[in-house]
Amino acid sequence: MRYFVIGNPIAHSKSPQIHAAFAAQFGLVDFSYERLLAPLDGFAATVRQLVETGAGGCNVTVPFKEEAFRLADSLTPRAAAAGAVNTLRIGADGRLLGDNTDGAGLVADLLRHGELAGRRVLLLGAGGAARGVLLPLAEARPAAIVLANRSVDKAHALVDEFAPRLPAPLSASAFADLAGAFDVVVNATSASLGGAAIPLPDGVFAPGALAYDMMYGKEETAFLAQARAAGVARRVDGLGMLVGQAAEAFALWTGHRPDVAPVLAQMRGAL
Repeated sequence: MRYFVIGNPIAHSKSPQIHAAFAAQFGLVDFSYERLLAPLDGFAATVRQLVETGAGGCNVTVPFKEEAFRLADSLTPRAAAAGAVNTLRIGADGRLLGDNTDGAGLVADLLRHGELAGRRVLLLGAGGAARGVLLPLAEARPAAIVLANRSVDKAHALVDEFAPRLPAPLSASAFADLAGAFDVVVNATSASLGGAAIPLPDGVFAPGALAYDMMYGKEETAFLAQARAAGVARRVDGLGMLVGQAAEAFALWTGHRPDVAPVLAQMRGAL
């Protein structure tokens, strides 16, 4: 069966290597996965062509996740909550199931490094990246989630939308107004892209805290460098989230749940 990752740009995507490694774990010789560049105004037409040619599904990346959400015939609960789709499964009848595996990938990676249940979690940012992980993060039953953003109004709007349906307490704060220490601090802002520090108050990291950046790279990200300077020993970038969200998509398509650890090690070695 043929699968694709659709985006614009797309040449940088590591998804083909990840999915090839997953398929090798199960000996799926008929599994193929390719990058597919879609015109900025041609995402729907690109997906329709995949349906017509009998493809099994696709991953969706920037800038098409919201359009994929609108195009899907049905949505998983986590995709409905995220308001964006990063995985489409094409049914035998040609109908599109939209899923969002980002949050599940994040939670799986966080759990490799410690517990979430009963912990205080700080989620930095109130954009699409934060929105996409809120439901799976809350389902891990932390004691509380605080959503902090430079524009606190944006954080409050997200809390107003999500809080009534999450199984964990959710509140909003400006960066400067954060109070207390947190066991897990997740950066869902784009600050690391520009190398900028996030204006966090002293004491935001609890003793033994985990600092997690959704960004990743060969070198330490700006947020993880900031956490190191604050004395945080446990610091993890988002490469495991990337591999984890791919594992969720692979399982949705094939029914096989791959072992993430060896693929993560392979991808880390290739950075």
